[in-house]
Amino acid sequence: MLKRNRSNSASTPVLPRHLWAVLLAGGDGVRLRGLTERIVGDQRPKQFCPIVSGQSLFRETRGRLDPLFSGDRQAFVVSRAHEKYYNDELIDAKDSIVIAQPANRGTAVGIIAALVQIMQVDPDAIVGIFPCDHYYSDEAAFRSIVRSATWIAERFREFIVIVGAGAEYAETEYGWIEPAQLLAQSGATPLYRVKQFWEKPALPQARALLHRGCLWNTFVTIGAAATFLDLVCTEVPEVVLSMTRAQADNELTSVYARLPSVDFSRDILANQANRLLVLRDSCSGWADLGSPDRVLGLLAKSGNQPAWFRQTHCLRPEVIQ
Repeated sequence: MLKRNRSNSASTPVLPRHLWAVLLAGGDGVRLRGLTERIVGDQRPKQFCPIVSGQSLFRETRGRLDPLFSGDRQAFVVSRAHEKYYNDELIDAKDSIVIAQPANRGTAVGIIAALVQIMQVDPDAIVGIFPCDHYYSDEAAFRSIVRSATWIAERFREFIVIVGAGAEYAETEYGWIEPAQLLAQSGATPLYRVKQFWEKPALPQARALLHRGCLWNTFVTIGAAATFLDLVCTEVPEVVLSMTRAQADNELTSVYARLPSVDFSRDILANQANRLLVLRDSCSGWADLGSPDRVLGLLAKSGNQPAWFRQTHCLRPEVIQ
């Protein structure tokens, strides 16, 4: 329902065959359960709820990426507990990899599961990691950023490329990226080395980061599959070994029962700043729909609002938490 500046998908060339998309859709969406219940009458995870349009956030994410990545080069990370919500969403994804996790063990574990499977098919793969709870006001600009990031990842295979958004205020629920030296400049998308990665800083630190011109972490992350695995192996080698063995032996359920929860931003990226590049995104209109106040704030500024919002626009965010 929100107005988008869409490009004609037929004019957007699909990226080369060795480029893969991993869509993360295994989260529980606890903070938005009250909102999803108001919209659809149940407490489904936000990624399977039509929050900003007539389509779910998951379907919108697929729509943004389909013009770039062919169906047999896409991997979906979901949780078995949400099967009744994603079955219909994936009915047309017969050629894709679907990883139904026995339990949610954090973003890093889901990413590892996808990487292991992709490398079995394509050891030289370049992989893009995409959350399924984001919004972009300009999807053509988003695709342009993804194309730029994949080009960079192909040429700097020892690094992981993160897309960083220009910070607008001192947000304490986002990860922050502090750029180091400028490596390249192409229009409004400069590329930097990363000096430091800050995961959900306290307010005084967030204010200091905003003042220094640091960027918000959008979590859109692109790099060689082998480099991703090396990155996580450095921090959680036992998890990578367990996941590799589990997939080889088809024993995911028993292994997941023993795995710790590992957050990709907090536990991996924050400790590996020297392996990261950041590409600044100033054009796509990125927003993270991680909390009710962010959703309501975004929709309040839109001139094309979904019906559920028009019916409840007077409610304060805390009412629907």
